[in-house]
Amino acid sequence: MAIEMAELLQLVIDEGASDLHLPVGSPPVLRIHGGLTALDTDPLTPEDTERLMKSITSEVNQQRLQEEGGVDFGFAFGDQARFRVSAFRQKGSVGMVLRSISNALLTLEQIGLPAAVKDILFRPRGMVLVTGPTGSGKSTTLASMIDIVNQERDCHVITVEDPIEFYHNHKTSVLTQREIGIDVPSFGEALRRALRQDPDVILVGEMRDLETIGAAITAAETGHLVFGTLHTTGAAETVDRIVDAFPTDQQEQVRTQLASSLICVISQVLLPRIDTGGRIAAFEIMLTTPSIAALIRDNKTYRITSDIQTGAKYGMNTLDSHLMDLYSSGKINYGELITKCRDPEGIVQKIQQDSQR
Repeated sequence: MAIEMAELLQLVIDEGASDLHLPVGSPPVLRIHGGLTALDTDPLTPEDTERLMKSITSEVNQQRLQEEGGVDFGFAFGDQARFRVSAFRQKGSVGMVLRSISNALLTLEQIGLPAAVKDILFRPRGMVLVTGPTGSGKSTTLASMIDIVNQERDCHVITVEDPIEFYHNHKTSVLTQREIGIDVPSFGEALRRALRQDPDVILVGEMRDLETIGAAITAAETGHLVFGTLHTTGAAETVDRIVDAFPTDQQEQVRTQLASSLICVISQVLLPRIDTGGRIAAFEIMLTTPSIAALIRDNKTYRITSDIQTGAKYGMNTLDSHLMDLYSSGKINYGELITKCRDPEGIVQKIQQDSQR
């Protein structure tokens, strides 16, 4: 009997999987707590993946898949969860990967972020960046932040996403959520339009090109609180990535703009927990102090990490110090600590020193 998409999606939810892979020539595969587990079924045929794709994909997206070789979209599975879908052609057949997005929004405490982060959600203007590799929980962190703004501030929030992941209802704020490819053609276009739509807060799902980055910085400078994501690890690298996106003759100006508008960079990674199962996030948190603003302006980003190390009283911490805390308290294993940290040699040294005490 042919396997149905509804059965597979229910299994994703029941097993707490983050992703569902549907490749031709293999059974369906679930990603659970970071590891891949194949289902005990027959391998999928090209006909199976085609049928499964058509069961959840609109005619418009099927046509885009046919013409462009790939399409991304989001859809709701009843009221249990939403899924972000990437459908693509490979070796002449259709393959799919579906990412599960829980409908439940977490609090900052549940995510593991310190109280200092909540304060930045009430700033009238500036830029907050959440960074990290794919699958590190950036979308979850941002959705939780937007939910706090929605509950505790009366403002107009515009989100620009590709695709929309978390659906927000209007609470104390008014929420406008726009999806790339459905509501608006590009991030850059959406940001240009957003400034005419009386926003207080703008979320940019991905700052992936020069136009989008430039528009986000301008919005942050002109009296809006802007949230964005980048696929970088660490605060210093994030600043460098933004500056490097611009032509050389504009970089000094961009550093000056960032020094005055960047409020916070949160870098995160997700790791398997060994104490309770599931996964736990580790964070690097940089809050822009006058000292860090001067380092950004003077192109001395390599010194940002040492400012973060000494900035604990402001609520800052490095990724390595957080990873070390998680390891010391028995939440993650040694392998995860060493592979995810920025300075493995320093970590090994610290563990040796601690063991000699």
